[in-house]
Amino acid sequence: MARSGGVATRSRRFATASAGGYRGSAAVSPRLRIVLAWIFAAVGLVVYNWWVLVPFRPGLMTSPDELFSNLEVSGQPYAAAMQHADLASGLLLVAALLVAGRGPSGGERREWLSMLGFAVAGAAGGLFPEVCADAVNAVCRRMEYRLSLPASQYVHMVAGILEFAAITLALVLAVRRTREQSTRAAGAYRALWIGALIGYPLLGAAYLFDRLGGLMEVVFFIGFTVMVITCLAERTAAVRAAARVTAPVRQNCRV
Repeated sequence: MARSGGVATRSRRFATASAGGYRGSAAVSPRLRIVLAWIFAAVGLVVYNWWVLVPFRPGLMTSPDELFSNLEVSGQPYAAAMQHADLASGLLLVAALLVAGRGPSGGERREWLSMLGFAVAGAAGGLFPEVCADAVNAVCRRMEYRLSLPASQYVHMVAGILEFAAITLALVLAVRRTREQSTRAAGAYRALWIGALIGYPLLGAAYLFDRLGGLMEVVFFIGFTVMVITCLAERTAAVRAAARVTAPVRQNCRV
């Protein structure tokens, strides 16, 4: 009996350690955590992709060169709603990541922190909108270069840079971690990485020459959405697997 108890105890400790990397709240069951994570993520991603409604409002975006952040400039139609959408999506994605957990390995934890940084930066972008449309307004652009605009303009720009940098770092880490794997997640990360290698130079050219910036942003919005879904799918699958491991251990302990 003592020997069996020792085996059960060691098994329980091992299972707890495996599941611990994906802990969100000890008081929440794995199934509920998975459901909550996907609910937060689904709503957050729907709100994040508010740009899909823009084509249904003719005249809202005057040029494909215009950036979507320019639509959030105070005084623009629906600017407040778009600002609130960015803030809400960032907070919801933060909640989804926190509930799903950070992962057991160091690499996964760094990816999780990077994704968390992406979500926080997105929320900051909604909290500090641009004050003028720099992509289509030459006067605004000149004032921006001279650092003569209110601080909100520059906070928004820095938040956008950090948003792109954080999710790109998460992608690099994920590609390295899964380079020997043949899972769906690994394939998605590799495809996203190839897309990033092609897309980033085009995005840089669009920003530099103020041409087709809106279209390039759409490509990256879609890529970011796929990245969030893939990351969350890995996390919730690990939570589910950890729950299957701990279930028989608890039964043995009762016996």
